[in-house]
Amino acid sequence: MSEFHDDYPAYELMAHHSEEDGKKARRTLWNVFWIMLAITVFELIIGSMAPSHGWSGTTWLKVLFIGLTIAKAAAIVMWFMHLGHEVKFFKYIILIPYAIFISYTIFIVLTEGTYSGDKQNKTTVESMFVNQKKNLEAIHSSSHEGGEHHGGAAEEHHEEAHH
Repeated sequence: MSEFHDDYPAYELMAHHSEEDGKKARRTLWNVFWIMLAITVFELIIGSMAPSHGWSGTTWLKVLFIGLTIAKAAAIVMWFMHLGHEVKFFKYIILIPYAIFISYTIFIVLTEGTYSGDKQNKTTVESMFVNQKKNLEAIHSSSHEGGEHHGGAAEEHHEEAHH
């Protein structure tokens, strides 16, 4: 079986990588790993503390998590996708459409994330459950209006058996 050959030299020769360059690249990857891990652990700690401290749903918490998520995304793009080494024009061509899309997505999540049909276009988790309970009670009571309770005959039979 013949080997594939082309006119390009081996990658190692073309990239001019030395052992020192390899150590530097590995050190950079480990640094990125530790930075991303620290940000993630920080997010988890703050997220687990939020309900007990009354931070859930606060604007500063949303901004914090969005900011940290964007920081992690930027780190991935810059280091793992090697965009940090590109020329400025190419960076902008790649990043501007994503920045517009991310900004629009954040706007939609923050403005429409609580929409429930309420006249003021706002709701809370508590009011959602209260309204859900009222709706379930209304459905339950309307299904039994004008008729006998579904278990009525069985309950009467059960009471007669005990007498």
